[in-house]
Amino acid sequence: MTAAAAPAASPATTGEQPGVRLARSRRNAELSLLLLALVIVAAYGATVEATVLDTVTPDFWVPTAVLAAVFLALHVVIRFLAPFADPALLPAVALLNGIGVGFLRRLDLARAAPEERETLAIFAGNGGRQFAWTLASVVLAAALLALMRDHRSVSRYAYTLGLAGIVLVMIPAVLPAKYSEIYGAKLWIRIGGFSIQPGEFAKLALLVFFAYYLVRKREVLSLASHRVLGIDFPRGRDLGPVLAVWVLSVLVLVFEKDLGTSLLYFGMFVVTLYIATERVSWLLIGLILFFGGAYLAYVLGGVIGGPFANFHLRAEIWLDPFADPYEDGYQLVQGLLALGSGGLFGAGPGGGQPLEIPEVQNDFIFAGIGEEIGLFGLSALLVVYLLIVERGLRAALAVRDSFGKLLAGGLAFTLGLQVFVIVGGISKLIPLTGQTTPFLSAGGSSLMANWLLIAVLLRVSDGARRPVTGVGGSAARPGGGPPEQLHGAPTEVIRP
Repeated sequence: MTAAAAPAASPATTGEQPGVRLARSRRNAELSLLLLALVIVAAYGATVEATVLDTVTPDFWVPTAVLAAVFLALHVVIRFLAPFADPALLPAVALLNGIGVGFLRRLDLARAAPEERETLAIFAGNGGRQFAWTLASVVLAAALLALMRDHRSVSRYAYTLGLAGIVLVMIPAVLPAKYSEIYGAKLWIRIGGFSIQPGEFAKLALLVFFAYYLVRKREVLSLASHRVLGIDFPRGRDLGPVLAVWVLSVLVLVFEKDLGTSLLYFGMFVVTLYIATERVSWLLIGLILFFGGAYLAYVLGGVIGGPFANFHLRAEIWLDPFADPYEDGYQLVQGLLALGSGGLFGAGPGGGQPLEIPEVQNDFIFAGIGEEIGLFGLSALLVVYLLIVERGLRAALAVRDSFGKLLAGGLAFTLGLQVFVIVGGISKLIPLTGQTTPFLSAGGSSLMANWLLIAVLLRVSDGARRPVTGVGGSAARPGGGPPEQLHGAPTEVIRP
């Protein structure tokens, strides 16, 4: 005779609220995925050492342990400050960031003299600097989560952030070339040994302004004047904001000489506008304006040169990089050869020749990694990027306020567009740009800006996933306060 099974514990008997159990399960899932990502990073580092050094040093785990301490600390911060946030975002970003640090250290090992490689300090070279930038970026992301307890609070400063974004975009354009220009693109502020790319932070500030502005103007911008081929086109008088941002993007193209940055700013505004109005016509108008402006700049660059000359040269290299494979087309040719020689499975971590590619630690890091992990490995990295974008868009769909929808949707698209711009340039799909590969490329500006982007997505997803009712039936809000009013939201999420 068997004893009767004990009844399952219920929230009433355990004293634990369903929301608490939900938050704990998500954070536990995040911790499990984060540990898996760190195991992959450790395996990558060990394989690099085995290939480059012909042995695995006893301290191969130290770089991964340093990264683990940083990422686990952020996990603890999220557990307390954003307990309902998406559990897949942090592990996915940690994996990319860890692979980026590992590859930069692999480059440092290749550059070091053979007798110095086994004793190379983990904080030496580009890899060491990337460790420091990762720590600073994660601390900055944690600070943003602590300060911004409700994503809607940032809308109070929308116009200030919009003005700050424009100023940050224009600073490199007005500075002398010796303080702002690298490889023909004026995207930097360089003073002595210090350099920063203000446009990386400008995109976040401008996105807040775009989301705030479009929430208030979407009804006007949704009005149609006539229908063509089944598509409703807006009224002519409503084209003003789009034309203004188009002019700004053309000015970036002219004075900063960079197609990627111009495409990024204009693209994120048009897509945010599409999310707000759900009108395909805005996408068509945006594509016509952008490609029309880019073609005009290419033609003028070939005729009059001047501020259009750099873009014309990049377009010519894109059209036929093998016309001058040892000078102007050298970087793109080496990148294509690296991707081709990598094949399906690659030469193995540490087995390629990435130092043959100019600036492999920055613009062409994707090509350098691709030579060693092959098409399958690169596809896996792109899937990780796709996962981050998908989780951002999911947060945009689930959040209950219009500002959060536009902000999260715009942030997710901007990250995806940046990946497309750099990978498209390396693979000769579009002309080369000065953009960096998020979380992989060396440099503090891009890393900090993208970690801030992830922090905002974590905050929005926390607000989206937080149960509508809390203890005692009162409405739960990220920052406390009165129950949230949903009558103005386009959707309501009803949870059982």
